[in-house]
Amino acid sequence: MTEFGEFLKARRARVRPERVVGRRRVPGLRRGELAALAGISEQYLVRLEQGRDRHPSAQVLAALARALRLDDDGLAHLHRLAGPPTAAPGPEQLAEGVPELLDAWSGVPAYVRGRHFDVLASNPLARALVPAHRPGRNLVRDVFLDPGMRTWYADWPSVARSTVAALRAAAVDDAVLRTLVVELSEVDETFRELWARHDVRPTRDEVKRFRHPVAGEFAMLRHVLRVGDGSGQVIIAYQPRPGDVVARAALDRIAREMSVIRTGT
Repeated sequence: MTEFGEFLKARRARVRPERVVGRRRVPGLRRGELAALAGISEQYLVRLEQGRDRHPSAQVLAALARALRLDDDGLAHLHRLAGPPTAAPGPEQLAEGVPELLDAWSGVPAYVRGRHFDVLASNPLARALVPAHRPGRNLVRDVFLDPGMRTWYADWPSVARSTVAALRAAAVDDAVLRTLVVELSEVDETFRELWARHDVRPTRDEVKRFRHPVAGEFAMLRHVLRVGDGSGQVIIAYQPRPGDVVARAALDRIAREMSVIRTGT
C-alpha cells in the first residue's frame, strides 16, 4: 500500500460512522462507504490506495477530504501525497544575516529551525529557555529521546503530538526525514503510536507552556516566521501574551540568571 493509501485507511478508521452512515458498533468507515461518500467507485478507491492510479484529480481529492472530515491541512497533505515527487534540495545553508537578527533580539528567545527540524542558530535567551534550542540539535529527536524535554515542556504530550503532525506535513519526498521516522519508530513507542495516527499540522503560531528550573511554570506565544528564500527554514520566537505578568517576570528572571552566570557574581 502506498503512503497515500495508508493515509486514507488511517483517516477513514477515525471517522465516527454515526455522523455519516448511521449508528453501528464497528468503528470507522468501510472502504465502500468512503467511496460512496466521495462519489467514486470502490474499485477506483482500491486503485488509489494500492498506487495503481497515481493521478487523482483535484475534485476527487476534495471529495475524499470532505468524506474524511479533513481540515485544510489534511487536504493540502492529500495533494502533496498525490503530486509528483519533488527534487531533492541541495545542502542546507543558514540564510544570510539571520544570526545577527537573532542576537539583536536580546529580550526575545528565538532560534532558526531548518527543513529537517535541526536548530541552525539561536540566541542566548532561547538556549536558556530550553537547552535543546542549541545549534546542532534535532528537535524531533530530542522531543522523544531526551528525557529532559518532558521536564522543560509543561505540556509535553501536546508538544509530542504537534511535533509528529508537523513532521508528517514536512516528510513527503524528504529522504532525511523519512530516515528519521524509521529511526524513531524503532526505538520509541509513543512516536510509533502518534505516527500511525496520520495527523497533519504544519508548525504555526500557538501558545506553549514551559516548566523552567529557575522561573517556574509559565506560557508564552510562539511565533513562526518563514524565511523568504524558499529554503524551508523558519525563525521561531517566543514572547509573553499581552498583559501576562507571570510570563514576563519569568523571562526577566531567566535573563537575570544568564547575566549572573556570565559575570560570575
